[in-house]
Amino acid sequence: MPLNNDRLETGDYNISSSSGAVVRSSDERFIRRIQSRDRGTPRQDSFRRAVRARDQKCVITGIENSEAEVDNWEGFEAAHIFPLEREALWKQCNFNQFITLPARHPMNSVQNGLLLTSSVHQKFDSYAISVNPDDGYKITDFRGDVFSVDGRILDPVCRDPSNLAHVADELLRWHFRQAVLGNMRGAGEPVFEHDFPPGSDMMGEIMEGPFAAEHMELELFSRLRTVPSESEDSVY
Repeated sequence: MPLNNDRLETGDYNISSSSGAVVRSSDERFIRRIQSRDRGTPRQDSFRRAVRARDQKCVITGIENSEAEVDNWEGFEAAHIFPLEREALWKQCNFNQFITLPARHPMNSVQNGLLLTSSVHQKFDSYAISVNPDDGYKITDFRGDVFSVDGRILDPVCRDPSNLAHVADELLRWHFRQAVLGNMRGAGEPVFEHDFPPGSDMMGEIMEGPFAAEHMELELFSRLRTVPSESEDSVY
């Protein structure tokens, strides 16, 4: 079929990749998420320290933190690959099995984290940027590549198999699949608003936005997660 702007005739079509393999459609549900926010809980503190200690840099862009030695991490954030607000799905899919480093709270394991710059973190949370562990850990930017990371390779520091704290490939694989589902279907999935300055009508803006009920539920769950005592947390 020639590549042009002609309207296709009504009918059934088999779609194949450039290699000739048939591309199959999927009705798998896309898992929306909100922008991660550090709540300052003991679990999150332990997670953040572990990710910083392992990575020392943004593993997507390669930007190093020159002030790591003085414990200044301004502009760098520990990102969860699988979102905390989807804890029920984590349990349903038994994702604990992919956390090989013993942890009391597996969702906050260093293996579910990457150190990213703040701006890349936002793109990662919205599935605009993702990593395919089945293609040499190649990074894909699905929306414009404003950070010039498309085609780069995920930094080896976070995925060294000899390090027990290495990132879990299965979680990267899950994130990449969600990125494909969210960006390659039709016009793509909407991105939830996350910038709510002090004094803004957060609830009003959420209720006027897309998938308002789901967005509100995720925001509430993110805020109401149980805060454990420091003694309950795993350490890296």
